[in-house]
Amino acid sequence: MLVVLALLGWVGRAIFDNPRGDFESGVAILLGRFYVSAIHALRVRGRKRLDGVVADVQRGEPLIVVCNHTAGLDPVLVQAASPFFIRWLMAQDMRAPVLEWFWRFWEVIFVDRERRDAGGVRTALRHLESGGVLGVFPEGALERPARQLLPFQPGVGLIIRKSGARVLTCTIEDTPQYDPAWASLWHFSRARIHFREVIDYSGSDLGAQGIADDLRKRFANYLGWTTNETLPNAYDSGGRGLYGQRASA
Repeated sequence: MLVVLALLGWVGRAIFDNPRGDFESGVAILLGRFYVSAIHALRVRGRKRLDGVVADVQRGEPLIVVCNHTAGLDPVLVQAASPFFIRWLMAQDMRAPVLEWFWRFWEVIFVDRERRDAGGVRTALRHLESGGVLGVFPEGALERPARQLLPFQPGVGLIIRKSGARVLTCTIEDTPQYDPAWASLWHFSRARIHFREVIDYSGSDLGAQGIADDLRKRFANYLGWTTNETLPNAYDSGGRGLYGQRASA
């Protein structure tokens, strides 16, 4: 009986001790952590770097989590390993209708790169102004070929500069390489994520493109990967990517 009560207590604490503080989110996060452990054998490094970040987030300081983009699985892995709730910035054309309940539940912020609508970016900035955490993939598309960094779009630098938020860098490796992007969800892997460093650009004189370039250099150094200067198909004919800015801006 004591064992059962102890088990129930542990489950209850695990469910309610979550970044959003509600039962539904607790269950979802608990199941997500079980999923990434059982299906993807997720290995996480750099957890100690999160200690100070968590305290800052709890005080209402904004944070931007910047990651390289290997698979549709990426935001699930990072959220499962993070002690705070992340609202992800995502392209509208990746909004699979069958997962609409998922997008709404996790409050994903969509950007329509075909119409060059800045509404999603404005929503992201308001979220940061309220002290939230934003997740961004600055490449704006999956790394293809794998293990080659695509250009980092200046839009991510613009968001960083306008919000004044600090940046938590996180690298992702060894995810399942399948297309379309969400096919990675149902294939086994031994994925790895590594929380690297926290960067404050608020005192920097770098512009949007300069911040994007600086981040890309850091990621190339973290991973030891080559850089790929070819614009992916996710860019429009004018060279505009997820954030509506030209890659050469």
